[in-house]
Amino acid sequence: MAQQTPRPLVRLTIGSFDYWQVVVRLQQLDSTDRRILLALDADPRVPIMLLAQKLGLARGTVQSRLERMTASGALRPNTSRVLPSALGRGVAAAVSAELDQSHLDEAIAALRKIPEVLECHAPAGDTDLLIRVVATSPDDLYRVSEEIRLCPGIVRTSTSMFLREVIPYRTTGLLEG
Repeated sequence: MAQQTPRPLVRLTIGSFDYWQVVVRLQQLDSTDRRILLALDADPRVPIMLLAQKLGLARGTVQSRLERMTASGALRPNTSRVLPSALGRGVAAAVSAELDQSHLDEAIAALRKIPEVLECHAPAGDTDLLIRVVATSPDDLYRVSEEIRLCPGIVRTSTSMFLREVIPYRTTGLLEG
């Protein structure tokens, strides 16, 4: 039986709970992976056959590498390319949440059910969860913030509205480096 390369793990401790999260490291991507990702960054809709021709690779090589990167979590879902403002959610904010640690799993499960929650992180420091959200208006942002505050286990929240995006999400520089 072939031995699989173990994926690196990060231990995340929140209160008295330990969570193990798989981390995909850029070092795991070889130069061919990076070339494929840079080409997709330039034109995400390019067909695999055309991408393979452009890079001088076999179609099967490109296909299998993309499937491997998708399965490992190295590639985000395609829905992350959709701008929330195109869906009528032009107001963006960060919500910091303080938790009752004994209800962490319940809080995260409840947050997953709120469509306006785009992502949630457990940062180091005083904040237990940092949640990126979107809304249709400041009044709607208040509603979303209240929905978060009422999740089981969330004790207190603080909301900071983003006035404008000055550097959008990007990875091109990392791929080129």
